Amino acid sequence: MESEQPVNPAPTGKSLLERAYLAAVENAGDTDRTRTRILDAADEQFQKWGVQRSTMEDVARQAGVSRITVYRRFATKDELVEQVILREFRRYFDRFLVDITTAATPGDRVVLGFVSSLRALRGNPLIGTLITAEPNQFVSSLIGDGGRAVAMVREFVVMQLRQEQRAGTIAQELRIELIAELMVRICASFLAIPSQIVDLDDDEQLATLAREFLVPMLEPPSVRAARA
Repeated sequence: MESEQPVNPAPTGKSLLERAYLAAVENAGDTDRTRTRILDAADEQFQKWGVQRSTMEDVARQAGVSRITVYRRFATKDELVEQVILREFRRYFDRFLVDITTAATPGDRVVLGFVSSLRALRGNPLIGTLITAEPNQFVSSLIGDGGRAVAMVREFVVMQLRQEQRAGTIAQELRIELIAELMVRICASFLAIPSQIVDLDDDEQLATLAREFLVPMLEPPSVRAARA
């Protein structure tokens, strides 16, 4: 007989993006095997039939557990959907934090971060479907937190840029907080709003865009002024 555990309420006051990032940085894992089994089943169910057409009963059947087991861990369908998306973001951040260490220069890290972020999130089967089918709800869950998610990712970029400054790979005079803010907002806008000019599925085009417009932000103002 299954051991029924009470539902742990989802954290409040933080966006999905913020919670996923913090979980990745803190290396927080889920040790409830039944919960993981339900999340796997829900992911498969949502990808096959869509969120709107799927019910909690469908997920329970897919997972091979009782409906009460699903409800004990996820009080509502909205909570289940949120936790499935949260896990996908967590996986993205886990991969991203590893990937950026392979780039050779600060500019390469900027390009890799920009391209891999858009590719990973847009290319994810579930997240890509939600961006297309339910963009308003998706964007709200992603950044609908009074700007805290953007601020959180900005601080991560600031931390990376400060490490570059300490290593002497970028100039001390750079306004890294503003640079990080601009980089994060540009990436977020492409993720949330479709472009009629940039092919977001073309990695080479995205890399060229990053090299042309984002990487120059790492140049000291004096260098840019001399070249102008």
